[in-house]
Amino acid sequence: MKFTGKNVLVTGSSRGIGAEVAKVLAGYGLKVWINYRSGAEAADAIKAEIERAGGTAAVIGFDVSDEAAFVDAIKTIVDSDGALSYLVNNAGITNDKLAMRMKVEEFTSVLDANLTSAFIGCREAMKAMRKQKFGSVVNMASIVGETGNAGQTNYAASKGGMIAMTKSFAIEAATSGIRYNSITPGFIATDMTEELKEEVKVAFTAKIPMGRFGNASEVAEATAFLLSDHASYITGETLKVNGGMSM
Repeated sequence: MKFTGKNVLVTGSSRGIGAEVAKVLAGYGLKVWINYRSGAEAADAIKAEIERAGGTAAVIGFDVSDEAAFVDAIKTIVDSDGALSYLVNNAGITNDKLAMRMKVEEFTSVLDANLTSAFIGCREAMKAMRKQKFGSVVNMASIVGETGNAGQTNYAASKGGMIAMTKSFAIEAATSGIRYNSITPGFIATDMTEELKEEVKVAFTAKIPMGRFGNASEVAEATAFLLSDHASYITGETLKVNGGMSM
């Protein structure tokens, strides 16, 4: 994979898909800034794993839904490295409940953590990247943002909004040489899905044409492609990594 830039910030990268994205991008030679909100030890462990493999990484802790903290974090990265080349907005939460029982604050809290935080990251990345007339951003959405899902009205709204927002940023930033794309993972094997009951996994798998859950590495490689120079004429697109669930 070919990259022109030298560094990347991956939000929510102390575990799960984010951690795999961080490791894959470090393997391609990028300096990876590992973000966490509350998992400092896990973030340090990912950094150590990257460095043992010969890569370069730094840990930066902040809450992505805190605008001032996100702005300061990108300033810290630019001050340290001279630029921000790439951004992966991966951090997010769920708070599942049937819509008729969901309180407004339970709806808006997920939007703030998932969508508003990604907006802040996209906006601040654009500011930083315009100076160099180069950059690439990938927003980690979800198949749920395309199809909806019972009990996830808030999550679906946040991820569907992310897909639309990505397209708008792509239009605004295109003349500055900055690309914005999104990825919609389907069911991916992570520590979170491992907690599902076996009968639930079987039911979900039956809906996947490829007959299995995806691997975090498959999402990470798709992320690397969209960030890389190999996708230099791709912007405003949504790459589905879901085993054929949503064709």
